Amino acid sequence: MKKYVTIIIVPLYHTTIINLITMSKKILIFSLAYYPKFVGGAEVAIKEITDRIDSKDIEFDMVSLRFDKKSPKVEKIGNVTIHRIGFTTNDPSMTDLRKFPLHLNKLLFQFTAAWKAHKLHKKNNYDAIWGMMAHSTAVPAGLFKTFHPRVPYLLTLQEGDPPEYIERLARPVWPLFKRGFTRADAFQPISTFLLDWGKRMGFVGYAEIIPNGVDTTRFKQASKEDITLAKAALGKKNNDVYLVTTSRLVKKNAVDDVIHALKLLPKEVSFLIYGTGSDEESLRTLATTCGVDERTRFLGYIDHTHLPHALSACDIFIRPSRSEGMGNSFIEAMAAGLPVIATQEGGIADFLFDAKRNPNKETTGWAVDKDSPEQIATAVQYILSHPEQVAHVMETAKRLAFEHYNWDDIALRMNKLFKRLFVA
Repeated sequence: MKKYVTIIIVPLYHTTIINLITMSKKILIFSLAYYPKFVGGAEVAIKEITDRIDSKDIEFDMVSLRFDKKSPKVEKIGNVTIHRIGFTTNDPSMTDLRKFPLHLNKLLFQFTAAWKAHKLHKKNNYDAIWGMMAHSTAVPAGLFKTFHPRVPYLLTLQEGDPPEYIERLARPVWPLFKRGFTRADAFQPISTFLLDWGKRMGFVGYAEIIPNGVDTTRFKQASKEDITLAKAALGKKNNDVYLVTTSRLVKKNAVDDVIHALKLLPKEVSFLIYGTGSDEESLRTLATTCGVDERTRFLGYIDHTHLPHALSACDIFIRPSRSEGMGNSFIEAMAAGLPVIATQEGGIADFLFDAKRNPNKETTGWAVDKDSPEQIATAVQYILSHPEQVAHVMETAKRLAFEHYNWDDIALRMNKLFKRLFVA
């Protein structure tokens, strides 16, 4: 049998195109903070997404604030090379961020980050830039885009604070802030609520809602042994009921409402608080004033690797937010198999469906009005007295978390969005 060999002759300019397509792309991220300290939902999202993208396809650089003198000015964490700038002190706390000189960092970042990005671009020739959260990166990303209009620009909205509050803070640099929206080539809000805000701010390009997610490999059902160990570590007794929240201790997360609700609940009900923030001292004082300080436990920052076991020792997750862009913590609690009590403010309404308020949806939690400790107490009592109904809701919520908020799937969607940018 004769064999035929086909020879394809590719012109030089076609070879160049093929090389451009197959070469690793480079994206520069603007992010106010990053690992290893001061990690929130936005930072978790960056890491979960970039860790799942092969560096042979896309490499990521980042301009971020340094804060700590011990942090290297340049460091690679996962698939992100971080270039840190700004004022530093020794081992700063969250409180130190509000003091001199660190309190100047966020303001100066709006301009120094743009300049640092410009210098890095001259060296690395980025294929795209990615602004993480408009309140901190819209200005520097918009400035960079002004001077490098051919570099595609993706803006992600992760904000939890009310848009009106963010806009008020941005008034001194309003034209530059708004430019961060209008100059974006693509827009990735994590909720319908934030999509609407972006449109009001003047974004008119391609937009796709891609939410934050959960690492389902960590949140699979904990073993009985793990749960027993977690309960023992917290000193939990058989009749104890643990409410739990994971959140920044700031006004918008309404931890104070849960402390007020604790007064209306039986003494075996305690409230575990994982997180730090500027309101910690006032919340401790409130717990003492309300006479529930022995039932309110401030447990500080918890690493995400330890979070699933910590949640498994608890009974009800609660965060009655006054505003919320989306809220990773709610999805994590659902994935861990906890019943969830929350408001339906902002992006929470995309996934928390209440039997009475959302009769056309499968119930995934218990909704309360904001600033309503009485409704919180009523929801807790209902959950404790209706175990069969609660078990069904928990199963529905867990299925939602695993099927629609899986980081593996979300990273694939983000990878497609990045590739859309490259050919824009």
